[in-house]
Amino acid sequence: MPKIIFVDADGTQHEVEAKSGISIMENAIANNIDGIEAECGGSCMCATCHCFIEEDHAAKLPAMDSDEDEMLGFAAEERRPGSRLSCQVKMTDELDGIVVNLPAEQN
Repeated sequence: MPKIIFVDADGTQHEVEAKSGISIMENAIANNIDGIEAECGGSCMCATCHCFIEEDHAAKLPAMDSDEDEMLGFAAEERRPGSRLSCQVKMTDELDGIVVNLPAEQN
């Protein structure tokens, strides 16, 4: 089972066993990770699951579509390299060990 390492804005790390085939957001919710609000439930209609994927794994992700790109413009915290909506990134075994940094605020 692949692992996700969530890093809070204060640097606290939470390593969880992730289910492949579902999004990083769904894995965060299932593991009670604070910092992912997911107000829209994963339909790419808000930016409350904004996260920052570290560079080594960001290169392994599929390109974001225009809807995700547009929604990131509404994120509470400024967009930066590695910004993604965690509802749009499906976990795979290839992403084992992915580091997901969480913003200080989501809305």
